[in-house]
Amino acid sequence: MIYHLFDLLKDWDIPGQRLFTYLSFRAIFASATAILISLIAGKRIIRWLQKKQVGEEIRDLGLEGQMQKKGTPTMGGIIIILSILVSVLLFADLTNIYIILLLITTVWLGLLGFADDYIKVFRHNKEGLSEKAKLIAQILLGLSIGITVCFSNDIVVRERVETETGIQESALAEDAAGPGTEGVKQWTELDVEKSTKTTIPFVKNHEFDYKWLSPFKGAMGWYCKWAIYVLMIVLVITACSNGTNLTDGMDGLSTGTSAIVGVVLGIFAYLSGNILNADYLNIMYIPGTGEIGVFMAAFVGALVGFLWYNSYPAQVFMGDTGSLAIGGIIGVCAILIRKELLLPILCGIFLVESASVLIQRFYFKYTRKRYGTGRRVFRMAPLHHHFQKENVPALITWPGKAIPEAKITVRFWIIGILLAVFTIALLKIR
Repeated sequence: MIYHLFDLLKDWDIPGQRLFTYLSFRAIFASATAILISLIAGKRIIRWLQKKQVGEEIRDLGLEGQMQKKGTPTMGGIIIILSILVSVLLFADLTNIYIILLLITTVWLGLLGFADDYIKVFRHNKEGLSEKAKLIAQILLGLSIGITVCFSNDIVVRERVETETGIQESALAEDAAGPGTEGVKQWTELDVEKSTKTTIPFVKNHEFDYKWLSPFKGAMGWYCKWAIYVLMIVLVITACSNGTNLTDGMDGLSTGTSAIVGVVLGIFAYLSGNILNADYLNIMYIPGTGEIGVFMAAFVGALVGFLWYNSYPAQVFMGDTGSLAIGGIIGVCAILIRKELLLPILCGIFLVESASVLIQRFYFKYTRKRYGTGRRVFRMAPLHHHFQKENVPALITWPGKAIPEAKITVRFWIIGILLAVFTIALLKIR
């Protein structure tokens, strides 16, 4: 709103007015505002949650210090969502299609998580929303985002290609025009590219086109490639949302790890939205995505402020209200800046946590069916709980002793930072 207010008053020559035209300035203010809102409003929201007796239901799983957390307020994701929304509404360009999609994602998954937490806390149903209901809601969001990416003329990619006259900014007419134009290449500066290309590491041009997966050509191939792309978008959003939710099992673990991921995605968004930086790094130039940097700055600020209360020992848990929204934001942001194929590296913590649950369930069911008694790969899943247990029969017995929760969290953060640095380095590794 402040951004649009100064834009309306641009002819008034107000001192400092031009500062709000700079993405970096607005990103800094969005981040600082989100931190302050988390700190100030967070304290009051925690008191309100305590007054309403919105306490976490704890099952005794034999983990160190676990039962001491009983009664700790949950649904703290409200603090994160409030901080993000207020900061973005103040400092971002609300006409930008990428900001609109991220705001929809935040509200959609925030409400989904809130409904799940509400059922658990107020209706005393430990199961909350069914997995089917949550999956349907996530798929609907993914389809909405995917269809928008496919059909919105505001979401385009421009790239540098070699022509007979050298290298120039251009677009492929067949992708912009639709079915029936395959094989017709018009290299002009006016055309825009509705592309299914994305970024992939370790190859010369850092590009992968989903149309390569299509078994058809011509008009059918055009429709098929977009269908594949939409399915990929749905998969990424669903996986990221659920992966963050599974990681939210220790004080500050999901919050800190997500903040690290948010910093990297914000950097990528800023670079992709700046034609000079994109040209220097030889990456896709995606007009308008620089504004995502403002959103991700608010996102990181909100998480850092929330970490003030969520660090060990936690005064509040984010609950599904926060974890589902955080994962969805990460997934949608990666899709919009065409970096979704980097997520297995950048979000390696979330990937391993999710994989540990799937492996544990599959192996337990398999051994129970074959031997009559279920066996475990990990002492406990998700993976972070494996390090808290000892003297539990499992295929993996390292480490020999249980590790304190705070140490596990910090070590996961360190691994997250290493993955983040490596992901950024991939911009130059070809």
